[in-house]
Amino acid sequence: MPHALHGSKPPALAKALEAAGIAMALAGSVKSPLRSLADQVVRAAASVPANIAEGEGRSGKDRVYHWRVAYGSAKELDVHLRLFLASGSVDAARTRRALVLLDEVRAMLWRMIGRG
Repeated sequence: MPHALHGSKPPALAKALEAAGIAMALAGSVKSPLRSLADQVVRAAASVPANIAEGEGRSGKDRVYHWRVAYGSAKELDVHLRLFLASGSVDAARTRRALVLLDEVRAMLWRMIGRG
């Protein structure tokens, strides 16, 4: 794993971590009655980079399984952030940045899953 030697992260993981950080910060600013959705945002946001990283440490079907879970969590997080955006409860520019990152992460994961 060359990236581990240099302290850098695979591109999908780096983007997923950035998107997750933004999403978690946004969730922390949300007030009632959207707190339950904010809790789901935190769980989905954490799942994306965690499953990418776990997949990096696996091989074969197990690796692809974790990348598929990350892909699904990224789709879920996308919808939750769009709900926050539609409700006007979060900063629009930061939310859009997270959505762009998530789109890039999903594209990378799609290619990773395909070459498994």
